[in-house]
Amino acid sequence: MLNDPLFLLVAGACLVVAVILAIGISTFGKEGLNNAKRANKYMRWRIIAQFIAVALILAFVTIRKQYGGQ
Repeated sequence: MLNDPLFLLVAGACLVVAVILAIGISTFGKEGLNNAKRANKYMRWRIIAQFIAVALILAFVTIRKQYGGQ
């Protein structure tokens, strides 16, 4: 599986989602209006990144099922 570029892309997308989530959660803990706005922006970015990650996962599963990947 580690030789499959689509798998690596899916893993990278999941890692990006996790990093954005961690940054967003850490920003929630800080006081101030700017930090609240920044935290909301990070959470919006997380939703977009999560959508892309889910789409890549579905593509990976579909391609693997269709072509009988190893």
